[in-house]
Amino acid sequence: MSNLVSFGKRAGQDFKKNKYKYLIVLPVLAYFLIFHYKPMYGIVIAFQRFRASVGISGSPWIGLENFRRFFNDIYFWRVLRNTFTVSALTIVFSFPMPILLALIINEVQVKWFKKTVQTISYMPHFISMVVVCSIINSFCQTNGILNEMIVFFGGERTNLLSEKEMFYPIYVISDIWQTIGWDSIIYLAALSGIDQEQYEAARVDGAGRLRQIISITLPGLLPTISMLLILRLGSILSVGYEKILLLYQPLTYEVADVISTYVYRKGLVDADFSFSTAVGLFNSVINIVFLLVANKVSKKMGQSGLF
Repeated sequence: MSNLVSFGKRAGQDFKKNKYKYLIVLPVLAYFLIFHYKPMYGIVIAFQRFRASVGISGSPWIGLENFRRFFNDIYFWRVLRNTFTVSALTIVFSFPMPILLALIINEVQVKWFKKTVQTISYMPHFISMVVVCSIINSFCQTNGILNEMIVFFGGERTNLLSEKEMFYPIYVISDIWQTIGWDSIIYLAALSGIDQEQYEAARVDGAGRLRQIISITLPGLLPTISMLLILRLGSILSVGYEKILLLYQPLTYEVADVISTYVYRKGLVDADFSFSTAVGLFNSVINIVFLLVANKVSKKMGQSGLF
């Protein structure tokens, strides 16, 4: 009891000393409590046959029935396969690109050229997803610029977004274009923290630019790379449904339908709230498992982890 009283006194003294800092944090704390933690109570409808007319308290409890429905659904393996495929492709191709761009920008000595490249590469991040998808749709139409290039090289016109084999390349390339500049900012910040004396010592020893990158720059970036990779793996099933929803069509459902779009159709279109909540909960649990495993593997390999 005495420990609790002393803790309360210390907390009160600390609050008086840093009251303005606590007030600054208060809106952020309120945001997370209201919009992130309070809605978590709604997870219980994943275990109910939810009816909006009677609410959560009046809906019957059915246990794991919604999860069994999902696992036995004819689209279960399709959406799971597509989700992992899209996530894996973005990790393999999109994740290294900001690192490469940061390394290239770091090696550029002409300041005005460096700032110009940074500005141009950042711009796509600020474009609305709806606008980005409209641009992609326009480019991929039969009379779009991409088809003009295909015809120029002897190919035939086709609606590229209606071709199943073209959906993944279009998604990944557009994702790289949209995120490469913005994601490189954190790597550039990490590069600025590397001790410059290491480069001077390497030059004295006769190391060239490539050797300096391999021996100094990349090891200096590894903690940042490992942390961001852990975060990416922790959201491996959370493929952004906005972009896929705006790009896919019935002809490409076989390769483009992912868990998030499946939840959208079941929850908002079919109004099956309990079932869609169960699928979303399954998605979150798998993401947490990947996050924990990736964090454990990173620490076993000698790199820093999130916790």
